[in-house]
Amino acid sequence: MAKREDTRDTTPRRWLNELAKGVRGWLWLASLLGIAAGLLTIVQMGLLAWIVSQVIVEGAGQSQVGWAFLGLVVVLVVRALAQWGQEIAGFEAGVRVRDRVRNGLLDHLARLGPVTLRAYHSGGVAGRLMEQVEALEGYFSRFLIQLRLSVALPVLILGVVAWLDWVAALFLLVSAPLIPLFMALIGMGAERLQQEQFAAVTRLAGHFLDRVRGLTTLQLFNHAKRSIDEVYLAADEYRQRNMRTLRLAFLSSAVLEFFASVAIAAVAIYIGFGLLGYFDFGPSAQLTLFSGLFVLLLAPDFFQPLRTLAQHYHDRAAALGAAEGLMELLAIPPPDASHFQEGRGELCRLREVSVDYPERGRVLGPLSLTLKAGECVVLTGPSGSGKTTLLNVVAGFVAPSEGETQVDRTQSFAWMDQQPFLIQGSLADNLRLAVPEASESSMRHALALAGMADVVESLPQGLYTPLSEGGGGLSGGQAQRLALARVFLSPARLVLLDEPTARLDAVSEAGIIEGLQRLIEEGRAVMIATHHPEVMSLASCVLSLEKGRQVGERVP
Repeated sequence: MAKREDTRDTTPRRWLNELAKGVRGWLWLASLLGIAAGLLTIVQMGLLAWIVSQVIVEGAGQSQVGWAFLGLVVVLVVRALAQWGQEIAGFEAGVRVRDRVRNGLLDHLARLGPVTLRAYHSGGVAGRLMEQVEALEGYFSRFLIQLRLSVALPVLILGVVAWLDWVAALFLLVSAPLIPLFMALIGMGAERLQQEQFAAVTRLAGHFLDRVRGLTTLQLFNHAKRSIDEVYLAADEYRQRNMRTLRLAFLSSAVLEFFASVAIAAVAIYIGFGLLGYFDFGPSAQLTLFSGLFVLLLAPDFFQPLRTLAQHYHDRAAALGAAEGLMELLAIPPPDASHFQEGRGELCRLREVSVDYPERGRVLGPLSLTLKAGECVVLTGPSGSGKTTLLNVVAGFVAPSEGETQVDRTQSFAWMDQQPFLIQGSLADNLRLAVPEASESSMRHALALAGMADVVESLPQGLYTPLSEGGGGLSGGQAQRLALARVFLSPARLVLLDEPTARLDAVSEAGIIEGLQRLIEEGRAVMIATHHPEVMSLASCVLSLEKGRQVGERVP
């Protein structure tokens, strides 16, 4: 999914069918190999029936049936290879679809940006990326393939049985529709349960993540035990939903096995009484040990594709339930790009830009500014004056309600929020989020610019000291400087910083200002939202905002 698919006017089934078109070749290969395995099964049963008939009825010796035994071994080997190839092709189809959907979701989340995603719980989004995307694989690697086999193979076997004995074929033909009928009836309930189950696990993921993040606060207020009980109750609710789904699965399997067993028993009774001479209607008088045994051996294989389809029908229910949640995520509209134009010369130019929110009205603008390479624009003003909103507009995270934004999108930009994003991993892992191939020397240089060199040297494992999620293991100021080091490491020509020196002491702030000065001297364009007078000394232009409007502009 190189670009976002519009899922607002489609259904989960149609969306899944669209995904299947991308792996059509693998699905057909798996289906053809499955049909080949089914044909070889018919040959195998024919050889077995012929060997038994020759030995018992004709009294044939080893030399007379030896070629049949050899052929049976060859058929078994080739059939095993065909089944192995079917599994490999089906697995490849499922993996490709899963990777395509996950990459498409990640691209879509990147287009949405942090401002839009702020309204959605990160635990729930992560659960959809993992659990619900994984639930799609079985639909493509097993169900769709088995759906074709459940039509082709019974028809082939029914044709062979009808050639041998049309009455036995009639028994099979009458009982066969009962299995898909009950499978569909039970599958409707399974699909609803799967949707509820995915919704429950999404809520559980968000609930658990909230408790983990707030564990320190919960302990300080002596609410840890109560929080543990809440997580237990939420997990127990999910367990009960999971057990209801499993109970339905076992019930459906029992019903389908019952009808298949009754049909096979009816065929066995007919063949047995026919061979004993109790039946003399239709073709029963012409039954032989070979034809009767051949039909009896084929009867279970006639129902086997339908049984397997019934087992994989729950893959379909899981995929439909997952598709519902994934389509909701994909249907979230990204910021409107109609206001964004490619920059010409300047890295950034805003013309009469305004931002309106339904609940708050106008929060920014109208406002115009230009930012060129080697310049630094500092945004100042009281909290809530629109500084962060302006940075979000330049970054493309928020679409302006009016006006035009020209940004040179051929150049990457570096962004640092008021609360820096740090992952669980080493210091080096966090730095390489900006430049995955960054060398150790370049990382140390960036850390030095951010005033973190001495801190890193004092750590027991240096650059490879592990951190927990959110920068656990570092103080607030150190986490801030690590995020700034990531900005210094980035080759981005446009740098957007929101309160970069917050929570820093005067000495650390002076070091950061020196590092930012180097960025400007390198020809980068820098936009900083700040309250600190020391940072304003870097500015080519200081833009004062109040209630979203420009109230002053000065050049130091």
